[in-house]
Amino acid sequence: MSPPDVRHEYVPVDGIRLHCARAGAGPLVLFAHGFPEFWYAWRRQLAAFAAGHEVAAPDLRGYNLSDKPPRLEDYRVGRLVDDLRGLADHLGHRRFTLVGHDWGGVVGWAFAIAHPERLERLVIVNAPHPGTFAREIRENPAQQAASRYMLMLRGAEAEARLAADGFALIRERFFGDRVWKGIFDDEDRRAYLDAWGRPGALTGGLNYYRAARVGPPSGDEAPGDGGFAMDPARLTVRVPTLVIWGEQDPALLTGNLDGLERFVPDLTVRRIPDGSHWVVHERPEVVNGLIREFLDPVRA
Repeated sequence: MSPPDVRHEYVPVDGIRLHCARAGAGPLVLFAHGFPEFWYAWRRQLAAFAAGHEVAAPDLRGYNLSDKPPRLEDYRVGRLVDDLRGLADHLGHRRFTLVGHDWGGVVGWAFAIAHPERLERLVIVNAPHPGTFAREIRENPAQQAASRYMLMLRGAEAEARLAADGFALIRERFFGDRVWKGIFDDEDRRAYLDAWGRPGALTGGLNYYRAARVGPPSGDEAPGDGGFAMDPARLTVRVPTLVIWGEQDPALLTGNLDGLERFVPDLTVRRIPDGSHWVVHERPEVVNGLIREFLDPVRA
């Protein structure tokens, strides 16, 4: 299940324990997964970047082998940012590169906004900046429709719906046959099923959506933009940033890239036209090449 030389440990941060997979030595590259994944989503990146770097991929709080605090407020983005900062401190790195996908990317954006002094670089894979997402969820009917799955994930019946029939909804609606059957092998599928089946793991992941202030309109309510539109100056990212975007993402549309340079002065965008939300799995060699070039353009 683990790439060669990956070691596993539990790290105390902010009153909880995070399970973390680590390898290599050198400058730290920290990988943060999204929903409904866990550290294993980055297994190919751990193997690819362990030569010349210390690489670490935690199970974010609420997921897989990490602790799952019960309170909804424990899943607000600020707490998630503090987790990654505490993890980097534990590993002995003041500055590091942060790579995030989906919710891991949401946390990555927030980390870069709050603590630019801690980051050498930021890499985002299919995760919208809060400023552009607030605009899209407020003004773009297509993104509003694409995000309506968030309302289901916030509902009281979400755990039961996701777990039914061997996690069929996650397998079929989230990953789909292209990834679940076409890319994942038996070992991969078993790893994901085991992670989803751990007590409290579904609730932990769903609490990210329940605690979020941003989302599509519900009934007569207006879309929630988290208040970001009121003060866009709060959202400037003063870190060199690479955004990798699979353009066939049905949940996060390419409109989230429009105007991104307004918030990220030092920005590189690399689009993968045939990639979906799961481009890390679909095109790992392309993703790894783009990250490698960004980390060390001379050697790449």
